[in-house]
Amino acid sequence: MNLSPTQSITPNDFFPVTSDQSIGTKVRSRRPCDPCRRRKSRCEIADGSPPCLLCRFHRQNCTFNEEPQPRKRRATAPNEDDQPTIRTDVRNPPDMRYASPQSHESSKIRQDVPIDDYANLRGPSLLKKTLGLQQNRHSRFVGSTSVYEPTLLDLRNDEEADIAVGASVLRRVDTHDTAFILSPDSDTQNHQDDIQDLDAIETIVAPHGQALIHLYFRIVHPSFPVLHKKVYLEKYERTHREFSPPLLAAVYLLALNWWSYSSELALLPKPDVSRLEKLALKTMGNIVHRPKLSTIQAGLLLLQRPEGDSWALTSQLVGLGQDLGLHLDCTQWRVPSWERGLRKRLAWALFMQDKWGSLVHGRPSHVTLSDWEVQPLGEDDFPENAADEDDEDGSTEVEKGRTLFCEMIKLTELLANILSRFYTLRAEREAARRANEGVRWILEIAKPLQLALRQWFSSLPAVLKMENLAARKLSSTGYLHLGYYAVEMTLHRRILRYLSSVDDRGLRSICRQAAQVRLKSAMDFVSSLRPEHLQSFWYSASKYNFALVGTFISLLWATATTSEEADLYKKSLDEYRWVLRLSSKSADFLERAIGVMAASTGVLVKAIPENPDADRILGRALKQAESEATTTSGYIRHNSHVPSLAYRSESEMHEETSPENAVGETPSDSGAGGPSWNVEHTWFGTVGDVSAAFVGHDEGGMSDAYLGLDDAPIEFDYSQNS
Repeated sequence: MNLSPTQSITPNDFFPVTSDQSIGTKVRSRRPCDPCRRRKSRCEIADGSPPCLLCRFHRQNCTFNEEPQPRKRRATAPNEDDQPTIRTDVRNPPDMRYASPQSHESSKIRQDVPIDDYANLRGPSLLKKTLGLQQNRHSRFVGSTSVYEPTLLDLRNDEEADIAVGASVLRRVDTHDTAFILSPDSDTQNHQDDIQDLDAIETIVAPHGQALIHLYFRIVHPSFPVLHKKVYLEKYERTHREFSPPLLAAVYLLALNWWSYSSELALLPKPDVSRLEKLALKTMGNIVHRPKLSTIQAGLLLLQRPEGDSWALTSQLVGLGQDLGLHLDCTQWRVPSWERGLRKRLAWALFMQDKWGSLVHGRPSHVTLSDWEVQPLGEDDFPENAADEDDEDGSTEVEKGRTLFCEMIKLTELLANILSRFYTLRAEREAARRANEGVRWILEIAKPLQLALRQWFSSLPAVLKMENLAARKLSSTGYLHLGYYAVEMTLHRRILRYLSSVDDRGLRSICRQAAQVRLKSAMDFVSSLRPEHLQSFWYSASKYNFALVGTFISLLWATATTSEEADLYKKSLDEYRWVLRLSSKSADFLERAIGVMAASTGVLVKAIPENPDADRILGRALKQAESEATTTSGYIRHNSHVPSLAYRSESEMHEETSPENAVGETPSDSGAGGPSWNVEHTWFGTVGDVSAAFVGHDEGGMSDAYLGLDDAPIEFDYSQNS
């Protein structure tokens, strides 16, 4: 079957009707085609002649030219069944009937009955021994303080046997009594509406469901790998009714953003996005009563929509993730290896959503180090590789996306460190209380964080450099670099807010010029974005991070002590708005960033006086200290046993005995401008160094002269920060 780029494809083109006489049999070649062999995928030919199903999906030539490699046999682990499948359940074969068309919109969707239990599928399937993606059951982690006593579980000899508990079962997944209770979906709220909702979702996009899925895996998935591609395709081949309704809708919604990147869709009218969004949000509220891995996937994808940001949904997903045990180390669990990798990717995606959501909304984080055991991601946790890459113009590189995802996790850990040290309620109260000491103690805490940021940036793989662009490919590296500048500015916002008349004039100048260097680097980055960056997938926090640059300019403007400096930042804000307007013509989501900035910075800067009042600006932090002393004197007096919160936040207590963190100790109270404060030993260097760096800054604004540091490597354990 030959497919032209403009030919409309329906699900039946890929999943043909099977006659009753041939149920349970498939015609396939004596050997897999060359692309399937390279992918190490099962090669399925549904109609007796090439191309196979996967080659049709990837729009590749299905050839049989390469010589087969010698087969290497290995023993299969008893709990593994990792052979992918592209086949249907022969006990419940699809009849491929179409829905009775009650209207023009409801025509031509499949009516297959979904499989009841994946364990009963004939032939190999990735889903047979799944824990978190069962069709009609959902699982919840049994915590150590629940009514199910772990000691009693340990008395049972057969660790792998399920324990019947009424209509539910208890299942242990390792030798450490990690257990889940599996309950039927039928007992949960609105379960009976799932099929109707799935049909409604599929009807909205029909007959373009397959083309939209292809778009999603081409552009979004490589840079945000929270799905398992082969599992998703296996389920969709059988029927769209096997999915969680909001997950099916979320994949379609994200893919619709790149409608024009499909040669077969570009000239056709788009489906009704608003109807699809309403169904996605409605059904998301339904499925939280029966949490599965697909629930987390759906929520994460819905949060990536241009208007999808929601702290309430983020908070709910963190709780559901804990229900599913995503905060645990699943390395030794008796679940398929592909599910272990998926669980780890979803856990870290939740970690990122929580930390960036905390920054975006100014809310306390829900994920803490003391309840986080997820191991770092490795290459084996990602099922796709370069062989799975799509060659069509506008696609995203698979292995580049994998590296991007891992580096974003590391950057998020650094962000979490900064938030926990400077932006918790207790840390902010501590900073206000100690404002009379000047800013030097804040600089000492910030020093190791700045060093870690510098090391992370300098260690980025070459493939993630902004200038590393493949021909006719989209690149999502922009959201990583933008995130880096957002973290830098978040650190400097805390420093700028607490500069006061207590601090030496030279030190104040150093701090402000350091912030100016960061601002110039961020503005240069935004100006340098190319269409390959702007048209790609951007992480959900990016809209805020673009607006944060404007917020940072407004902070520098509001705290300027001279009219000349204030005019400089006023012009910088106008210039930045102009750059965003120009770039927004290539990226619709930047219009939303401009809107966010207009509703926040654009309104608040109107209150900045034309002639700066230096005394008021430099006295602001001291005034806060006086207010804090008045309102919390009793709290401080009766809680004197509480350690200095800025140095021992919850996420950093594991570092308190580390000798390399001695720089975080409180300096002597001799005064900010006294003899004991030598700016040559600060992480800023000298005023002259900062000026030189501002004139000739490197890509990250992180020159050695600027930091006043040697090249010794900085040890930073990314896996332990929260």
